[in-house]
Amino acid sequence: MLITKIVKFFTSLRLTAVLLAFAIILVFVGTLAQADDGLYGAQAHYFKAWFIFSLHLFGHKFPVLLPGGYLIGTLLLVNLVVTHIYRFELTAKKAGIQLAHAGIILLLVGQLATDLMARELQMHLAEGETRDYSDSASEYELNFFVGDQVVAIPETLLKPGRDLTAEKTGLPFAIRVKSLWRNSDLTYRAPMMQNGPALTTNGVGANFDFKPVADASAMDQRNIPTAVLEFLPPAGSLGTWVVSDWATDPALVESLRSGYAQMGAAVAQRIAAQLAAPQTLTTGGQSFTFALRAARVRHPFSLTLLKASHTVYPGTDIPKDFRSRVRIDNSATKEQREVEISMNHPLRYGGYTYYQYQMDAGQAAKMAGRTPTSVLQVVRNPSWLTPYLGCTMVGAGLVIQFLYHLVGFLTKRKKQ
Repeated sequence: MLITKIVKFFTSLRLTAVLLAFAIILVFVGTLAQADDGLYGAQAHYFKAWFIFSLHLFGHKFPVLLPGGYLIGTLLLVNLVVTHIYRFELTAKKAGIQLAHAGIILLLVGQLATDLMARELQMHLAEGETRDYSDSASEYELNFFVGDQVVAIPETLLKPGRDLTAEKTGLPFAIRVKSLWRNSDLTYRAPMMQNGPALTTNGVGANFDFKPVADASAMDQRNIPTAVLEFLPPAGSLGTWVVSDWATDPALVESLRSGYAQMGAAVAQRIAAQLAAPQTLTTGGQSFTFALRAARVRHPFSLTLLKASHTVYPGTDIPKDFRSRVRIDNSATKEQREVEISMNHPLRYGGYTYYQYQMDAGQAAKMAGRTPTSVLQVVRNPSWLTPYLGCTMVGAGLVIQFLYHLVGFLTKRKKQ
């Protein structure tokens, strides 16, 4: 029967062996590909895909057809579950094996849940600053500010060559996406250094040239998206504008200011101010300030950075410790307390885990006259316990199985 053949296929040990072989190949090529694609790029291309149609190795692209991480993981999960159901024997002899299998199933399900539900965020704080939100590390949105209201349009809806109608956005104008670059660079349009016409004469595009660049691949780099948009109310076009994370990320604005510091502090500050200046358009008697920035996730509590500490080993510039002392304020629970977050001691609170990620503090920041700052890596992973439970079950199952056979062997030898 067809059902019998299907069950036989999914309970086959050969299927398990083939899938594990493909998993080994996938880990090997995915690890090598990190040199070209970076960690997150390799994860998306090899491990978070159903099929792989090309290999990116040693600066070249090779066409190939391989199962991706999602397909291998799904088939392994089905293989284990079906085998567990059809070959399950509730006996002492098989108890350890069944427990180990259940642990592996939990590991696979937990990894899938992590891929689907986990979010990586960041919280940027200066000493004395309070925030009740975190910024996404990879997701961006186009925001329009009208008074106290904010209209947020996810970056995924900004498709080059397409229009976002007023009905979709809730705004009194359509948005035409002329260009969208996942990663970009910029240069200041200084006199005698302009290599071509500006992207637009409106807003930040009049003073800076933006251009697309290859996706970031290094661990300490990230993509900086930029979009070229045209706003179209019924009365006619409001012109073309440039929106970019370059203009909304304080760290990027500061890096630009530092890059032009050799031209003088006043000039560098003026250039940075031009980049960060708000962009506003007016239509129908309403003014709209808009910006492309990292997507924000609001928290029902706030953190205040009380002190950022960066210490080094005596006589060297080798980092010894990064430590952030923060105050938690939760109006719902009336909770207010101080905690320290350091490199190996994260804060778990409200379903989030806060890790010490980056810092600009210590003697270097003090000598440069900069306010000490700290960046916390914020992770929300509802399934964070499943790896621990799964590994515990696998370990316990193997120990039980080993002890069962050991006792049986010793008993049989004693009888002899």
